[in-house]
Amino acid sequence: MIAGRRVLAVVPARGGSKGIPLKNLRTVAGRPLVALAGDIARQVPEIDRAVVSTDYPEIARVAREAGLDAPFLRPEPISGDRVGDWDVLSHALTAIEANDGQTYDIVVMLQPTSPLRTAEMVSATIRMLSEGNWDSVWSVSETDSKGHPLKQLLVQDGAMDYYDPAGASIIARQQLVPVYHRNGIAYAITRECLIEQRSIKGRRSGAYVVPGDHVSIDTEWDIALVEFILARRAGEGAA
Repeated sequence: MIAGRRVLAVVPARGGSKGIPLKNLRTVAGRPLVALAGDIARQVPEIDRAVVSTDYPEIARVAREAGLDAPFLRPEPISGDRVGDWDVLSHALTAIEANDGQTYDIVVMLQPTSPLRTAEMVSATIRMLSEGNWDSVWSVSETDSKGHPLKQLLVQDGAMDYYDPAGASIIARQQLVPVYHRNGIAYAITRECLIEQRSIKGRRSGAYVVPGDHVSIDTEWDIALVEFILARRAGEGAA
C-alpha cells in the first residue's frame, strides 16, 4: 500500500511463445523467469497482492511456488500473441477484485522477460506514480545511439532509404536527441486509467528512467546476454 492506495502486481506469463517455446519457464541464474518476477514482487513493500495471469497450468504451478497467487487461468480469447496488455491487465484486475471483494487502486505489471529488475526499481516506479499524480508511469531505458530512429533504414526490394528523412542530416551522434524504450521492468497504472480511460498509458504518463544494462528477453541471444551480465556483476562483486 502507498498513501492509502492498495497495489496489485500482475505478472503476465502466457504459455505460447514463437521466439522461445515456453519462454516464461526458461531459467536464468537457475530460476524460471516467472519465478524471478515473483521473487521480486515479494520484496516490494508497496505491493499488497501479487498474481500471475497465465493460460498454462505449469506456469501457474511454478508461479505459486515463487509466491505468486494463481486464482484463475487466463481465458482463451486473451491468450493469443496479438492480445494487448490492456486486455490482460483489465481482466486480471476485475477477476481479482471479484475474488477478493476488494478494490485495488494501482496495478503494476511485471513482465517476466525483464529479469535484471530489482525491487527498488519497482518501488521507485510506484512511488513516482503516487507522488506525481500520473495516470501511469513506465520504466524505460535510454536507447543506444546505434538504435536511434534517425539512424534506422528501410530496405524494400533491395532499395535502401532513411526510415525518417531527417536522418540524412545526421553526421555525428552528438546531434541526436536521446530517445527511450520500454524495458519491461515495471508499468504502474492507476485503476481509473485502466477501467475508465481503457488504457495502460493514459492522458498523463510519466517515465522512470532506469540506468544501466537491462535486457527484455525475446531471443536465445537475449538469454545469453542476461547470463553474461549477471556473471560480470558477480565477478565485480567478488573483486
